Amino acid sequence: MNTYKTYTVEEATAKLMRYCAYQERCHKEVTQKLIEMRMTAVAQEHIIAKLITDNFLNETRFAKAFARGKFRIKKWGRLRIVRELKFRDISSYNIKEALKEFTEEEYLENFHQLADQKIQQLGNLPHLKQKLMDYLAYRGYEKPLIYEKLQELDYKK
Repeated sequence: MNTYKTYTVEEATAKLMRYCAYQERCHKEVTQKLIEMRMTAVAQEHIIAKLITDNFLNETRFAKAFARGKFRIKKWGRLRIVRELKFRDISSYNIKEALKEFTEEEYLENFHQLADQKIQQLGNLPHLKQKLMDYLAYRGYEKPLIYEKLQELDYKK
């Protein structure tokens, strides 16, 4: 006996409106939710069109909010933000728009603050440079920026 809930198009639309109103969503997340709800392809198209028309679903707005949040709260670099947005099937236009959400000055300030914090945390470990490089690369910062910071360490000694 099947015990999964079935939804009418109206019920599914209302549920997805709440889902999108709670937090910015990308098309991929909404499509995944509709698949989990076992909606047909025709119903999925209809619901997504309705969400876009009623401005519950806006990929540019999602990309900007995502980039802002990950940059300001998680201190991610451009490379990680771009990689995560591409994973969510965001268009290159929207990715470019999202990266305009922070200035170069803010970006460098975040980078140096994060690097200095990690240097303090690591102390004088034997593999400090390697660990710092791995950490900053994982966070999505560009290699030239990381190498510049590592050279600063040599001058401080």
